[in-house]
Amino acid sequence: MSRTERLFDILQILRRHRRPVSGALLAEETGVSLRTLYRDIATLQSMGAQIDGEPGLGYVLKPGFLLPPLMFSHQEIEALALGLKWVGQRTDGEMGQAAREAMAKLGAVLPPELRQRFEDDALVIVPHRQPPQREDLPLIRQALNEERKLSLDYADQQGARTERVVWPVTVGFFDSTQVLAAWCELRNDYRHFRVDRILEARVLCERTPRRRHQMMKEWRQTLLTKTDSGTG
Repeated sequence: MSRTERLFDILQILRRHRRPVSGALLAEETGVSLRTLYRDIATLQSMGAQIDGEPGLGYVLKPGFLLPPLMFSHQEIEALALGLKWVGQRTDGEMGQAAREAMAKLGAVLPPELRQRFEDDALVIVPHRQPPQREDLPLIRQALNEERKLSLDYADQQGARTERVVWPVTVGFFDSTQVLAAWCELRNDYRHFRVDRILEARVLCERTPRRRHQMMKEWRQTLLTKTDSGTG
């Protein structure tokens, strides 16, 4: 285990405990001597981690400490890189640009060892038939974040058009399309809407009568597997 990984593990152990953790326990779990453990604690404190305590009394990490990029493990760096690459290629223009900018920011602050792992192409997103870029997705995300109703002009598989007012719950991203799950006022039930069949979307001023986290629980219980055809 590298020192970077060990420092990360110390923080993770402290996060799991609300009460002070003895130095002996921390040393045992990280596989080092007490003397080395005390040096590691001092290093973390110098990096900004608000760790209270002292030898013989134990240590506790105050809530709210943000993990610096230095403390990401190698696997976490690979996971971040792979996820950001996927978002950069599989979502709309705004979200894809945000992912690329996030990658640039992370790459700029990572230490050399982790930056090399972050920029490595050992894990790649395989090119796939790209869905057309949808201008509706930023509006849908706005409605989700603000918990507002959406007005949709929607076309089913046969091209039949309907107007819907929906309470957006979540968006599922697939390789070839995206699907909006929402409560539909017309059907008085949860429905799925393929984003590529939305002809126009408008965010309404009216807020959804139920909070999104509540609707998420209800939607999951319905176990719907089919997209709304506009005829149900």
